[in-house]
Amino acid sequence: MRERTARPLRWAVTALVLAVPAIAAAGDTPLTADVVQTHLNYVWTLVAAFLVFFMQAGFAMVEAGFTRAKNACNILMKNFMDFGMGALAFFFVGFGIMFGVSNGWLGTSGFMLGDFAADGDPWIYAFFMFQVVFAATAATIVSGAVAERMKFSSYLIFSVLITAIVYPVFGSWAWGSLYKGSGWLEGLGFIDFAGSTVVHSVGGWAALAGAIVVGPRIGKYKNGKPQALPGHSIPLSALGVLILFFGWFGFNAGSTTTGDTSIALIAVTTALAGAGGLVSTVYYTWLRFGKPDVGMTLNGALAGLVGITAGCATVSPLSAVLIGLIAGVLVTEAVVFFDRIGVDDPVGAVSVHGVCGAWGTLAAGLFDAGGFSWGVVGVQALGIVVAFAWAFGSSFALFKAIQAAMGIRLTAEEELTGCDFSEHGLSAYPEFLFPNVVSAAPAGGPDTPPRAAVPAGNLADSRA
Repeated sequence: MRERTARPLRWAVTALVLAVPAIAAAGDTPLTADVVQTHLNYVWTLVAAFLVFFMQAGFAMVEAGFTRAKNACNILMKNFMDFGMGALAFFFVGFGIMFGVSNGWLGTSGFMLGDFAADGDPWIYAFFMFQVVFAATAATIVSGAVAERMKFSSYLIFSVLITAIVYPVFGSWAWGSLYKGSGWLEGLGFIDFAGSTVVHSVGGWAALAGAIVVGPRIGKYKNGKPQALPGHSIPLSALGVLILFFGWFGFNAGSTTTGDTSIALIAVTTALAGAGGLVSTVYYTWLRFGKPDVGMTLNGALAGLVGITAGCATVSPLSAVLIGLIAGVLVTEAVVFFDRIGVDDPVGAVSVHGVCGAWGTLAAGLFDAGGFSWGVVGVQALGIVVAFAWAFGSSFALFKAIQAAMGIRLTAEEELTGCDFSEHGLSAYPEFLFPNVVSAAPAGGPDTPPRAAVPAGNLADSRA
């Protein structure tokens, strides 16, 4: 019976194999090895772009889990809108600044893909798709650092500005020649294969500026000492990290934009660095705090992945392990440091992306498979400093401008009630949070929309 069922499938496969040469001969383009390779490059680049897009879900879960339940809807909205607003801003402005024809500083062509698409080369669409998801990643890093107290309307303005200006300007200096530009920093030999600095540090330093301007959450500091404000779901955060880890293979290996054998080494270095970050954070927090810290360990995996992103194609597997191990320790100390100096970063975004992005960029020079060179390390250090100066400085100015123009911080009552109620009029977990709120038809009848429920007597509950 099985044999009879399998026969039609075998016949179909055989017919398809025999038909391929005839189909190729009938087409306008001969099916040569170069044509097959070109098609593979398109497929690989787009599949990688889809993996990076899925990382938005990872960021949303990490941030929602590390923050309190009363702000979960707000976190999700910001992560959705980082792509929505960011993709449009990058399409209209950012892509041209980053990859347009330039003098080494800013691109001046390719806005809305314009003259690029007019050239008739369809590669522009695949390349744009891969780059736009990177831009959205840089934007969404900021979300976690300003979580639980920033006005949604103000955040949307910054999301547009970082994807239209902040990220593309530095990107043009480091990656401009990937299309039509010619960045001055890459001309010096700056190594950042997949974006430890271009994406992660730029996003991390922008997040630092936002956290400073917005200020710490109510209850975070008492008598100058940081207090724990636990997130509501470690399982959600763990799921987010696993999604991000999965997407990172597209992030790093996809940066080849070529389907060839080089992606194998990149996948290996990415996996090993992430593993190194996990392991070192577990044991380091065990020694430092007496317990293997779960939240720190999750961030340790991300720290290792951020750390390897710059050198994933140019370091050995053993070097990748070392980069990840060091990143796991570094992120732990960075989180403690920023907490102590008054920078309230609920998810550790500055430490994971800003600090470990800088480490990964330096490590790409220190562990370069081509051999150690002080000149290479010097250029890497220059790139780190320039990225901080530009991303932090411009973001700080933009946050201050937004603050002056429309306000940036929720009122104390709105913050204590929670962003979900004050900004969106609902809760992610209405029954769990407020069992005293009974679902019943309002006095006006079943068709009368109920008012947004605001919990009474629980405004200062940090778990609400």
